[in-house]
Amino acid sequence: MKQPLAKQRWLRLIPVVFITYSLAYLDRANYAFGAAGGMAQDLQITPAISSLLGSLFFLGYFFFQVPGAHYAEKKSAKVLIFWSLIAWGALATATGMVSNVNFLFIIRFMLGVVESAVMPAMLVFLSHWFTKAERSRANTFLILGNPVTVLWMSIVSGYLLEAYGWRWMFIIEGLPAVIWAFLWWKLVFDHPKDAKWLSAKEKADLQGALEKEQEGIKPVKNYREAFKSKVVILLAAQYALWSVGLYGFVMWLPSIIKAAPNMSIVQTGWLSAVPYVLAVILMLTASHFSDKLQKRKEFVWPFLFIGAIAFYASYLIGPDHFWISFVLLIIAGGAMYAPYGPFFAIIPEILPRNVAGGAMALINSMGALGSFVGSYVVGYLNGSTGGFAASYIFMAGSLLLSAILTIVATKQAKEKHIKQPNVNTNIS
Repeated sequence: MKQPLAKQRWLRLIPVVFITYSLAYLDRANYAFGAAGGMAQDLQITPAISSLLGSLFFLGYFFFQVPGAHYAEKKSAKVLIFWSLIAWGALATATGMVSNVNFLFIIRFMLGVVESAVMPAMLVFLSHWFTKAERSRANTFLILGNPVTVLWMSIVSGYLLEAYGWRWMFIIEGLPAVIWAFLWWKLVFDHPKDAKWLSAKEKADLQGALEKEQEGIKPVKNYREAFKSKVVILLAAQYALWSVGLYGFVMWLPSIIKAAPNMSIVQTGWLSAVPYVLAVILMLTASHFSDKLQKRKEFVWPFLFIGAIAFYASYLIGPDHFWISFVLLIIAGGAMYAPYGPFFAIIPEILPRNVAGGAMALINSMGALGSFVGSYVVGYLNGSTGGFAASYIFMAGSLLLSAILTIVATKQAKEKHIKQPNVNTNIS
């Protein structure tokens, strides 16, 4: 009977990866609470400028994805993430010290630049440690840092805002990243061969399994050839549209809830956390069955379609039925998060290791562009129309198109035989 690969990888690496990405997500997403909790008023930020500030992070995030993935693959994800932790913690803390909106523009953009390397570097890192049969779950535990962080951040930020104000909220929530950088450096290794806690046999078995799964993948010469692939282009467009809906939701959910009658900032924090509870449950469930069945597409597009329907139903219900609309927003939020693990398992299974990291970075960078558009346009629509109906339609349309592109992209992958026929993973 075949022995399972080193189980301690899950206990030693996944908590560290989860906490690291959680801290990154904390320092990017708490702007929404700062804006709703007095920063916009104190710095005389108009709704239009607030929308730009909220989305400017993603413009910086867009530019350095591919270089970050290249550095992580060719040199060291460990080094890259160490310095990124220190830099983004310092920038997040500096947000609480600004007195001029112009400095805030610079900080938000630079925060995006610094954090841009984290997601692709983490995906590259996990691909060095976890096999095809494990990758959807490993990716999900990484990206769980997103909804879990928003869940507790929504509650904690509400209390920090009420007790100390927006400045101290940013300062208190920025410092942990700097401290964590040194724990990250102590706890992780770029490759299994460097880990002292693995036996020689465990290292050889894991390396052999990782090399064997590369045998069934058609060679791709370089990034240029990978980026010209129709599948990569379609998945990049798909992820951009998905991110339009997701980050329109994430960045503006506190404002949507705060607009309800007699809603305090603490109540806003608690209610803003609810969709992320469902998100965690659905992410774990989808990744488990995606790995078990070795299917990817079937655990991506249906959830995006459900999110589109939920946003459209919120539009139809209108502003006079807050609690019904809130339930639909919970469904939309959970459904948008559910497919992350299966989605990011697709690329390493259709492209060889020499270009898979760069392709994931390209797709993630297009997601950043979609996030910029989503967070800006949703904020703009909310401000210009005085309500949320137009933004619900906008997010519903983006998710519907994303669901359609998922089906088209995975069908294209099958038809073009990106993988050799003896590979069992079913993405179609």
